[in-house]
Amino acid sequence: MASDKQFIIERILRDRVGIWDQIIDERDLPKLILRMLLSSAISLAAYGAVLGASSGWLQALVSTVKLPLLFLATLAICLPTLYLFNLVFGARLSVLQTCALIMVAITVTAVLTFAFAPISLFFLITARSYEFFKLLNVAILALTALVGLRFLISGMRALNEHVAVESVQPSQVALPAQLPERELVAATVGGAADSETQQHTNGNKNLDHLPVLPVAAEPIPPQHTAGERPASMLLLYIWILLFGFVGTQLAWTLRPFFGSPDKPFELFRDISGTFYSDILGTLGSLFG
Repeated sequence: MASDKQFIIERILRDRVGIWDQIIDERDLPKLILRMLLSSAISLAAYGAVLGASSGWLQALVSTVKLPLLFLATLAICLPTLYLFNLVFGARLSVLQTCALIMVAITVTAVLTFAFAPISLFFLITARSYEFFKLLNVAILALTALVGLRFLISGMRALNEHVAVESVQPSQVALPAQLPERELVAATVGGAADSETQQHTNGNKNLDHLPVLPVAAEPIPPQHTAGERPASMLLLYIWILLFGFVGTQLAWTLRPFFGSPDKPFELFRDISGTFYSDILGTLGSLFG
């Protein structure tokens, strides 16, 4: 297939409808997920190396592993919640469909983040400010994550539209009611009341060959199949907030990614404070 020769990100950006159709039909989802997983891991690893390069090669090596781990661990933590919530509210997404949708968002985020790597590297070389470099990369990660999550919303809407079409039965029209026998006689060709027609009317015989005039009937309104409902978009928005909180807290747990210039190398740091208080403190020190 020609699509197999494309980079997965190119296919996602150029053929979104094809990606959504593949997820809806559950065609080769393990292969699709694996391709997105590899693309995301490579892109995030490369960007992680740029983040850690601000504090030397050892921090760069560790951040190469930590950044892909951050996104994939967040996926592993939040995937069961989205899948089970959709089951509770009547949606019929399989585990593979749910995983594929989230992986589309992560892949878009990862590759867009990798596209920002030259910009991040440029400011790393030209602007010798740890605070500015940290805030710049946090902003890049937040921006690319928002773009990726928009793809998740778009994919869920495509699945909902498919469910809506599948669950609506074709409009049904009531069968035409037969007319009284006298009206049937009147509807014969020419409407002539000759002796033969009169005989059919009185004898109530051989009426089957006479034409029947259809009676207009109102179509039956579309009916939805019981037990099959689209996924809740409100639930998806709530899940996205949960995904963001889990991701930021996990990032705080796995830190450092940049490595403070005034501290020795550490694989992990003690869990103290919060991600948001640290960002506010960095903003204060940069603009204060």
